[in-house]
Amino acid sequence: MRLIVVVLLILLGLIVPISTLRAAPAADPNDVQTAWRLLDYVAVDYEGAVDRGRIKSASEYAEMKEFAGSVSSRLAALPIKPERAALISGAARLQGLIVRQGSPQEVSALAHGLAADLLQAYPVPLAPTAPPSFARGEALFGSTCAACHGATGDGHGPSAAKLTTPPIAFTDADRARQRSVFALYQVISQGIDGTAMQSFADLPSQDRWALAFRAGSFAFSDEQARLGERLWKADAALRDQIPDLKTLVGLTPASLAGKLGEQRARAVMAYLRRHPEAVIEQAPASLSLVRQKLAASLDAARKGDRAAAKGMALSAYLDGFEPVEPTLGASDATLLARIEGAMGEYRAAVDQGAAPDDLANRVLVLNSLFDDAEAALAPNASSNASTFLGAFTILLREGMEALLIVVAMIAFLRKADRSEALPYVHGGWVGALAAGLLTWVVATYAIGISGASRELTEGFGSLFAAVVLLSVGIWMHGKAQADQWQRYIRDKMTHALSGRSAWFLFGLAFVVVYREVFETILFYAALWTQGNGGALLAGAGSAVGVLGVIAWAMLRYSRQIPIAKFFAYSSWLMAGLTVVLAGKGVAALQEAGIINIAPIAEAPRLSMLGVFPTWQSITAQLLMAVAIAVGFSINRREGTEARDLAPAE
Repeated sequence: MRLIVVVLLILLGLIVPISTLRAAPAADPNDVQTAWRLLDYVAVDYEGAVDRGRIKSASEYAEMKEFAGSVSSRLAALPIKPERAALISGAARLQGLIVRQGSPQEVSALAHGLAADLLQAYPVPLAPTAPPSFARGEALFGSTCAACHGATGDGHGPSAAKLTTPPIAFTDADRARQRSVFALYQVISQGIDGTAMQSFADLPSQDRWALAFRAGSFAFSDEQARLGERLWKADAALRDQIPDLKTLVGLTPASLAGKLGEQRARAVMAYLRRHPEAVIEQAPASLSLVRQKLAASLDAARKGDRAAAKGMALSAYLDGFEPVEPTLGASDATLLARIEGAMGEYRAAVDQGAAPDDLANRVLVLNSLFDDAEAALAPNASSNASTFLGAFTILLREGMEALLIVVAMIAFLRKADRSEALPYVHGGWVGALAAGLLTWVVATYAIGISGASRELTEGFGSLFAAVVLLSVGIWMHGKAQADQWQRYIRDKMTHALSGRSAWFLFGLAFVVVYREVFETILFYAALWTQGNGGALLAGAGSAVGVLGVIAWAMLRYSRQIPIAKFFAYSSWLMAGLTVVLAGKGVAALQEAGIINIAPIAEAPRLSMLGVFPTWQSITAQLLMAVAIAVGFSINRREGTEARDLAPAE
């Protein structure tokens, strides 16, 4: 009885805080954002109202007092939290400082500090879900903002003279250094009361972000942007200071100048506000994009927009996680498999209309896995030993499938005394290596390879190879049933290995090798960026050596196997690889969003064998297995019939 009471007390202690938290009302994001925007506005514009303890502009000073009072009232209306009292006290100090006509430096520091504390206590979305298009921002600014703010952002548009409150001049360097992109986004979203600046909340969020980046770029020159690009690409420590879009949009040039110096800070801001995508591209170890897109997917699901939720979930994988997959696979393949499976299950749950709470729990689990992934991807997590082992196992794993198929084809041609067809097979795998090198050059220096392109290449390549191997395996199994090999080779092989068939062998060798080379290149490119190039080359060389020994042994001992047994063994090898590739092909197309996902609970995930816990991939493998069984059965029946008729000949 005492033990039961203790357990009940523990459960009560756990349940009460949880129920209390659920009962607490959530802050309205609009109220929080409005208070934040007012604080930012006061921090930046107060110096236009007061200078050295004297009022410069009575109208602007009255506006500052009004805005500070509005901040206090909005903070008092927020849901009760331990931090709220300190925020209200800080707002009162801000009001008093403005009434006393304090210095702009004091007001700016207090207002910016309050704004930061407000967002920490009442978090609201602070960044775009993806890098905004600067070109889109330029077009929108020209059509919606240039009439007042001017085509160059100088505040002298055709309609500016008609306005009581002059439009902001975005070219004003002093004002621009105090203003973040997030602050501009807030003004664009909500407008400014008492001025001609209206709200553009009817625009999509991504368009408002594009406008904010464009408006925030006018104060910086193209020359500064070019300098900023050189600094950004050359300085890894600098890139670490701005790891994601959330950091970028919340950063003011003034705060960055405190770390880099004025000239460098302005140059970096000039570049990044024109090219926000550079933040995402520079740090593949950062999983901020995948987190943002999953959050957007969950938000869409809560609003009942299943199509948008599914699209964002797919983008989270292809655009957010796929770029870091090779690096993570090289350092922790088990964690990679867990994340792939969990993200697939999340997409399936979205597609099946799961409850938002269920989806939210899945996102929490994924975020925990992403924490582990970021730790594994950290620069200090890579050592010479781990790089060597990663390079060795990747090449050995990816090369084995291709090696088995190509060596079987070479051994077959030698057995059949058709050495004239060998150049086609060798040309296929050598051509695949050359194409792989070209792929590496393109992926590294030119256009890059998107997650969807990678999965489609792997998926369709695997399915094509599986279909071809199915026919080859059944054909080889059929020939293993024949008795008169010499007559078969003499009478049939000329037709079987005609010019068309030789090019068929070339195509098969090319596809199976290129598929593995394509995968290996992506993993090696990711490992190379971590440094330890010597260890990587040593691992690759060791794997090539092992693969060479395996190939030599297979070719040598295949000559000692009677031809009927050789064909029988090869047919079973082809059959097994057919089933493996079918599972891998379907799984890759599921990750690309081409095929839906129906998870199988508690099913194992054995990617080396092409076994993935979804009904679609398992069904594809079962269909291949059935086709193999039927083909082999027909071969055995025909072989039996041929032997029965042999004496009559």
